[in-house]
Amino acid sequence: MRRIIILLLICIWSTATLFAQVAKANESLHAHRLPKAKQLIDEAMKTVANQKSPDAWYTKTKVYVAIANDPLMYKQFPAARMVAFDAFKKYIAIDDNMLIALQIDAYQPINDIYTGFYQEGATSFNSQQYAKAYEQFNNAIKVSSLMTERGWINLKLDTNSVLYAGVAAEKLNRVSDAVRYYSQLLEAKVKGENFVDIYKWVANYYFEAKQASLANRYLLIGKEVYPGDPFWTSLELDMTREKGDQDALFALYEKTIMAEPANHLYRYNYAVELYQAGYNIDGTKRPANSDALIEKAILHINKVIQIKPDYSNAQLFAGQIHYNKGVDILNKSKVFIGTSPENIKAKADLKAAAIDKFDLAIPYFQRTAQLLDSQGKLKKEDMSDLKEAYDLLITIYEQKNMKEKATEYETKLKEVDKNH
Repeated sequence: MRRIIILLLICIWSTATLFAQVAKANESLHAHRLPKAKQLIDEAMKTVANQKSPDAWYTKTKVYVAIANDPLMYKQFPAARMVAFDAFKKYIAIDDNMLIALQIDAYQPINDIYTGFYQEGATSFNSQQYAKAYEQFNNAIKVSSLMTERGWINLKLDTNSVLYAGVAAEKLNRVSDAVRYYSQLLEAKVKGENFVDIYKWVANYYFEAKQASLANRYLLIGKEVYPGDPFWTSLELDMTREKGDQDALFALYEKTIMAEPANHLYRYNYAVELYQAGYNIDGTKRPANSDALIEKAILHINKVIQIKPDYSNAQLFAGQIHYNKGVDILNKSKVFIGTSPENIKAKADLKAAAIDKFDLAIPYFQRTAQLLDSQGKLKKEDMSDLKEAYDLLITIYEQKNMKEKATEYETKLKEVDKNH
């Protein structure tokens, strides 16, 4: 019996000693003797008894928060803030006293953990250390999510941390992570300066990934939050085109143009789509309604030029349509072989009809050349358009047997690269 009592006393003394280590760690913490506080709490946490003690875990939390907040100590122990967060999670998991110690401290330890992660993320982001920024903002989100789950803060979404985690992920080319964070902003319908670009990025990401349902979801959210942005209409047209339903695409163009009759780009794109649907170099491969589609394309491209006369793309396209009509007529003359009077007359009549179409095209090509040649350095596509306009003018004037005019445009064509 005496031996049992002695053993019991030894156990009580040992437990008291272990709890004393936690108390001494707290004393060292309050005195800001952080190395000593760390040594004491680390030693105390090696025992099973303290691993079951919420006070011990709470003390470890505060010690490591203090280390993370101390620049010199933090350099030695860069994982201190995450150690503090892990200890804190242990504390709230096993405390059965309703977190009284945390409430007495006005939740300062967890607030400090969040603030530390966020500030370090911001510092890293501003210095373009995106990998570190991503890690710290991700950690900040974990902390704020825990605080929200516990009802300590009224925050549905840690907007700034989510935003910068997404941007950092994008900078690192971690596209799936970026879209995961950006999508959270869209789901919350967050608005702010330049946020519309994130809405576009997400919707376009899912469109290009051929995830139509998600692309449509975020397109609709984008239209709701930023209803005036033309991107949504353009994306909706792209998505409809991707489905391969030409009737639906043309109906959407008609609806869009009716809603925005002064927008020259929608009309221009519609004219191109109509023409591509109706025209094929091989006349035998054109649809039955080819003529109707081409005439409708002409109607819309003329309206584009009326709305925006200095739009060189429209000028060139209008000319190409009339030019191709002339080529079609010339191709018909190939069936008249031989030198009989009938054949000669038929070929001459067709040549004259083709020249009429070429004459319709000339002003458009000249206007294209005037608009582009008057500029300085041209973009690659504009350079190509200018060369195309000159090349077709050369061909036309050769067909008209106007050698001087053809030579004039040959000279201009040769000067394009030098001048632009």
